[in-house]
Amino acid sequence: MLHSRRLALAVLCTGALMAIVDETIVAVSLPAIQRDLGFSKAGLAWVTGAYLIAFAGLLLLSGRLGDLVGRKRVFLSGLAVFTVASAMCGLAWNAQALVVARFAQGVGGAALTAVILGMIVTLFPQPADRARAIGAFSFVQASGGTIGTLAGGLITQVASWHWIFFLNVPIGIIAVLLACRLLATEPGLGLDKGADIAGAALVTASLMAGIYTIIRVEEVGWASAHTAGFGALSLLLLAAFVLRQVTAADPLLTPRLLRSRPVLGANAVLFLLVASMFGFMFVTVLNLRNVLGFSPRDTGFAVAPVAVAIAVVSLSVAPRLNVRFGERRVLPAGLVVISSALGLLGLAPADAEYPTQVLPALLLLGIGFGAAMPALLALGMSGAEPKDSGLASGLFNTTQQLGAALGLSVLLVLAATRADRLMADGATTTAALLAGYQLVYRVAAATVLLALLITVTMLRGFRRRTRQPAAAAS
Repeated sequence: MLHSRRLALAVLCTGALMAIVDETIVAVSLPAIQRDLGFSKAGLAWVTGAYLIAFAGLLLLSGRLGDLVGRKRVFLSGLAVFTVASAMCGLAWNAQALVVARFAQGVGGAALTAVILGMIVTLFPQPADRARAIGAFSFVQASGGTIGTLAGGLITQVASWHWIFFLNVPIGIIAVLLACRLLATEPGLGLDKGADIAGAALVTASLMAGIYTIIRVEEVGWASAHTAGFGALSLLLLAAFVLRQVTAADPLLTPRLLRSRPVLGANAVLFLLVASMFGFMFVTVLNLRNVLGFSPRDTGFAVAPVAVAIAVVSLSVAPRLNVRFGERRVLPAGLVVISSALGLLGLAPADAEYPTQVLPALLLLGIGFGAAMPALLALGMSGAEPKDSGLASGLFNTTQQLGAALGLSVLLVLAATRADRLMADGATTTAALLAGYQLVYRVAAATVLLALLITVTMLRGFRRRTRQPAAAAS
């Protein structure tokens, strides 16, 4: 029985990895895609943007659909759509075809990803087994972006950009066949128990408008009419969604989930943590390239220890810590380690020695994140009722996407603004860039400390609910 559940977990993590990897796998292939398909410079951003808008916008709705019609059905549907869309991406004959196929990929990615965490907590009712399973899922989520960047460069160099999409097809087909056999069929609550079509349309439109606003910030600026207009539209739609949830007979976002302090607190912590980590990773790459003078290849190797540390801790160490000490103790400790590591990076000078002044901080970050993420996900999901686990899973993934997009945009703007101001005052380019990156590290460290404050106030004293064992495999 445990063996079949582990195989089922492998299938779920494979689906999650495919969806997360495809957020970043196209990054290094964009020049080749632009050359082959005739993208304009502005239009090229939609190769990534179309995927992110659909992916982030539909996570919450997909999670709720999993509760209503069955999480296995939603996962399989999403995996099938993602696989077919991947084939269409690889076959794209012009720019428009690729953007449409990428949007379809995002739809499938949202559906399969949104329900995974809910399925994991059902598959593994025992605390020790669940801790290991959530650790594996946390590793996939934390390392997927790095894997995508490395895989995209390698595949594009060895074959062509088409194969970064074609590779998903055989993996997706095998995953669908295994999922049909290994995952238990759940009937769901029924569409009459919460099919809030109006609420779903409002929140999906709000999230899509919000993500669209964020991904265009780098091009049009925070103070532009475009940003203000679409940002206001997103907030207006969100306000209408909240009003709808208060008045609807069967709301999409159930009141019992909104009243759960662990769920709300964990989502707030997740938003701040992911915003800091995404900003850190991007700025660290820029720092290594522009200040320390690393080559693209050496930069990839330089940041790899973060993923390695996350893998070791989340897959092996964190599950044991969570079982022995409890997530409420492990999470604050992980956040303290992350904040300290970001502070250390903020002190590294322009002539920093990588082995002694950069690598130790990167390893600390990986250790802290590998410990904090599984504990955070376990705490948040433990605060949700079994019948809401799909929605809670979708909410977590939505929060993660919003935190990543907003955190990256805000922190990059802070770095650029600081550097531009110093260069206008006569500072050298290297000194100005370093000051901007150091500011980002300090702000990220403070953001993690804010997450720590939320942890000790909203999640303190919470006792994890013990779930009843559920069918694990068919």
